[in-house]
Amino acid sequence: MAFVSYSQRDTNGRYIFSSRPRPVEDRSKYREAPIEQTKIKYGNMMYDRRIVRGNTYAQRIIPTTAQPDPAEVQRQQEIRRRALARKRAQEQFKPRTPEAVQGRKHIDMQTEPYLEELSNIIVATDVEIQTDDFLDRPATPLFIPAKSGKDVETQIEEGELFDFDMEVQPLLEVLVGKTIEQSLVEVMEEEELACLKAQQRAYLEHRNNELTEMQRLQEKERRLSEEKERRISQQKEVLKRERETAEKIAARAYTQQYLADLFPAVFISLRSQGYFYDTVEKDIETNFFPWLMEEVNNNLDERNRARELLDTIIHDVIQKRQEAFKDEGMQAAKSDI
Repeated sequence: MAFVSYSQRDTNGRYIFSSRPRPVEDRSKYREAPIEQTKIKYGNMMYDRRIVRGNTYAQRIIPTTAQPDPAEVQRQQEIRRRALARKRAQEQFKPRTPEAVQGRKHIDMQTEPYLEELSNIIVATDVEIQTDDFLDRPATPLFIPAKSGKDVETQIEEGELFDFDMEVQPLLEVLVGKTIEQSLVEVMEEEELACLKAQQRAYLEHRNNELTEMQRLQEKERRLSEEKERRISQQKEVLKRERETAEKIAARAYTQQYLADLFPAVFISLRSQGYFYDTVEKDIETNFFPWLMEEVNNNLDERNRARELLDTIIHDVIQKRQEAFKDEGMQAAKSDI
């Protein structure tokens, strides 16, 4: 059985994988079961265009994951362009049949010694062939190994080999002895097993008693530990309460001693700052004295205004009298002149 994989060229000249490899099976000589007849049959690989032919030793195989080099691609394109230009130049310089003269044209003609009919119609003929029918596979013959060696036979008469009554006696003695010995061994084993079970039972009872005693001692130890912890916690609580009571008593005594001098000092300080006062005295200071001072100020302002007015009147009168005296003096002087 062979495996065939199809491949083809890409634009860069590399071979790439195109289809999954599949086994190529030969046609069986015999008729197969219906299930096996459903398998895919493959054609001739020599006419498949996807199969690469020719020498592949000089081919440069590039992995599919590699990227093409731009410089290499450009160089290949330049080489291809030069080859096409060289081929076109060769075609131009190739000797050709001269053109026909005016009024004539070239036609195809036979130059071979044997004439051949030229026609565009291809003659095709159908040929059929009948293949042989499938033959049933014959049954596989039973394997029988070949016989080897030679056959030999011997005639033995009655009583020639051994006497059964005489020969069987040692065998019976051995069988009976072995049976009795095995029975004794089994009895001893049963007695030993019974002793072992009794010892095991006694050991289990002793072990259970020790476990019970150990559990009792552990429970007792646990109760004692819990009692100890409870007593310790109670003693700590009592000490804590005694300490709190002593601290409260000390704080109360210190507070009483501190407040004994604090109350008089506070009252004196409050009284000196005016928090404790006589209502009549406070009313006189806050209401009567301001009103009295305001009335005195108003009276003094009126008296000052009256005095300023009188001073102004006196000043005006004196100015007028002075001006009158000046006028009379001037008139008297003029009259004397």
